[in-house]
Amino acid sequence: MLHLIPKSLHRLVLRFAHRIRHRWRGVSGRTGEGVSVIASDLDGRILLVRHSYGPPNWYFPGGGRRRNEPAETAARRELREETGCEIAALASVGEIEEELSNAPHRAHLFAGVVDAVPKVDGREVVEARFFPVHSLPEPLSPRTRTRLALWQDWRSRASQR
Repeated sequence: MLHLIPKSLHRLVLRFAHRIRHRWRGVSGRTGEGVSVIASDLDGRILLVRHSYGPPNWYFPGGGRRRNEPAETAARRELREETGCEIAALASVGEIEEELSNAPHRAHLFAGVVDAVPKVDGREVVEARFFPVHSLPEPLSPRTRTRLALWQDWRSRASQR
């Protein structure tokens, strides 16, 4: 049904909903659960997205986990919804305990390789591109920087095995 709404109106609704969700998290204080996916292409570049709502930062694809949804399933769903990309194999990089909108949040971080060009719908995500790890765009969100550091540490440990 949402595809029937003009993109510009949909983006307006998303910005409004984002503000409400942000405030609700802070008031409720409930622990949220989400996922982030560090997807790289065959050249080793990593995929980042910019949303139509919130700060104009670059993020890794990801989002909230549905009730009783396995984290890996949520990661695949979020990557597909935000970029149109499917991913064959996902590796668990780790979990991050953080604060999101003044409420506790647990992020599950996954990594894998995609072999597709991202396609954005112009609604939730307005831009999705691959970037060389040594030349990432600005501004990167602080959460993206934290996830990037965890992924780089994970890769370093994996290469030493």
